[in-house]
Amino acid sequence: MSPGRRLTVALVGLIALVVVGWFARDVASTVPPADTAPTIVSSGAPNAPSGMQTKALSSLPPEAGKTYQLIKSNGPFPYPRNDGVTFQNREKRLPAKKSDYYREYTVPTPGSQDRGARRLITGQQEELYYTQDHYDSFVVVDVRK
Repeated sequence: MSPGRRLTVALVGLIALVVVGWFARDVASTVPPADTAPTIVSSGAPNAPSGMQTKALSSLPPEAGKTYQLIKSNGPFPYPRNDGVTFQNREKRLPAKKSDYYREYTVPTPGSQDRGARRLITGQQEELYYTQDHYDSFVVVDVRK
């Protein structure tokens, strides 16, 4: 085999390794670590890793319960341009998932001139999170209570 051919084969092999490594990294980042045992929160879905506070839906502001009912019935939502859109999780306060995993919904704040800071965030495994401070902190919502 000529030196030029060897170099070509080596470069193709290196590119193949990089591509395989890239896809393996993406798959590994969406699989939760084995030591993070999920717990059941709503409809048999796993919730966030241990350490995140869980609150009953009934203990949240009544508007959160109304928003949850709208989510379950697919709307109509008070802010159709903003409700049901992808939640990016830029603050990394929720478990890392693929970019389109979470959706956000406005929980109206009485007396607020705008959407306010309260949101419900849903995950594709039927997880439900609540923030009252525009993503600074979250609690897992237990809809059974």
